[in-house]
Amino acid sequence: MNAMTTIGILKDADLFRQRALIGNVWQHAHGKATVDVIDPASLEVLGTIPDMGRDETRAAIEAAAEAFKGWKARTHAERAALLERWHDLMLENQEDLALLLTLEQGKPLAEARAEIRYGASFVKWFAEEARRIGGSTIPSPTADRRILVLKEPVGVCAIITPWNFPNAMITRKVAPALAAGCTVVIKPSEF
Repeated sequence: MNAMTTIGILKDADLFRQRALIGNVWQHAHGKATVDVIDPASLEVLGTIPDMGRDETRAAIEAAAEAFKGWKARTHAERAALLERWHDLMLENQEDLALLLTLEQGKPLAEARAEIRYGASFVKWFAEEARRIGGSTIPSPTADRRILVLKEPVGVCAIITPWNFPNAMITRKVAPALAAGCTVVIKPSEF
């Protein structure tokens, strides 16, 4: 069975996207430039990813900045609920996600399944952390004062991830940012 036939057996073919999400829209690069995704076992082209440039990066940052206005206003419980849903979706789609990782990276399927579970564990952890984000009071050197620490979202986070463990590295970076009330722009490795 070749790689493209294997992709055809995905339970949810929508997981095989060849576009980038900017705002709420899956997009091609403006110039239609792409990078081939190669199966390292067969050297077969699995698909393509958009080769995003300066204009698309700017659009992604602007979309994330716009989304930040609403996301930072969400309650801790709402953020946690979204992360819980992400965690559940990862586990529900573990087989498909693991198969895609195997095809893209050449890692054994058992290791790819483990990476999906590992990545999902970060999302679960930060869903719980989202519920605990608060502040603290620190003793002051003088009796008539208090030092209050408030934890607040800082804005758009830029995330660059390496080629190894792509799922786990993305979840490890995106989940805490979302838990804290920040939005993100991700630049995963093209390898």
